[in-house]
Amino acid sequence: MPRSVLTPLAAFGVALAWSGGWIFGKLGVESVPPLEFSAARFVIASVALAVVAIATRTRVRNVGLVPVFLSALFGYLGYNAFVFVALTMAPASDAALIVPTTIPVLTAIGATFVGERLTAAKAGGFALAAAGAAIVIASGQGVAAFSSTRLLGDVLLLAGAICWAIYTVLGTLTLRRRSPLEVIALGAPIGALLLLPFGLFEQGYRDIGAWSAQVWIDLLYLALVVTVGSFTVFYWIVNRVGAGIAALSSYFVPVVTLAMAVVFLGERPEALQLAGGLVILVGVRIATLRPAAAAPLPEGSA
Repeated sequence: MPRSVLTPLAAFGVALAWSGGWIFGKLGVESVPPLEFSAARFVIASVALAVVAIATRTRVRNVGLVPVFLSALFGYLGYNAFVFVALTMAPASDAALIVPTTIPVLTAIGATFVGERLTAAKAGGFALAAAGAAIVIASGQGVAAFSSTRLLGDVLLLAGAICWAIYTVLGTLTLRRRSPLEVIALGAPIGALLLLPFGLFEQGYRDIGAWSAQVWIDLLYLALVVTVGSFTVFYWIVNRVGAGIAALSSYFVPVVTLAMAVVFLGERPEALQLAGGLVILVGVRIATLRPAAAAPLPEGSA
């Protein structure tokens, strides 16, 4: 399949998984402590990734782990601690709109420090996609009363976006010597070990036996579909097109979230929201355009 088709399809699949993640994550933390929930997610994901690595005979090396540890610190501990605590304070819609629309800009800035060029096409695509996301957000906001708790939740969501942007940029370093599956298979257990102690300050995991079937469904979706599946595909995209372009995957999330709201919640988006979604898609397409090769000079020309 051509790169121009395969990469956007992979990005859309990642966005689809992440959009569902906001819904399942919100449902999960409404019933159980957020840090226990996050730690359990990465324990399950670590076991699943080990099975996948063995089945695919993926080489998992335990040397040069500093970049992988830093990736897990920001992408798994930092991101999940901020985001899942925030979901106890703010609606899932805030998360689905705030986090995805800030990550690409932050990542594009960070990627310049690891050698990625911010071309005119990328800058124009980022700007257009950001404008589309702003249209979606502005047109989708209701008249909800101001809440300091919700505001704090939104600030934590922004902190989570910063952590994910750092994680994405670090991916360009970890992927230089490892495959996407190897990086995730190493990072997930590190993330689990980093998260586990924080759950002790909630209910110390004494409540796990009382978790409902719905909580376990939420947990399995996040562990298997999001962590094992979409994280691996996301790092494959980073390895293929770079951190800045890969981060544009998140711009699909508001669009996919609107579609999921229609299918699963019976909501009808405003025309302006649909227009904003179209602008996002155009911006992503512009940012992923490959520069045309320079035409060869005719023989004898100066």
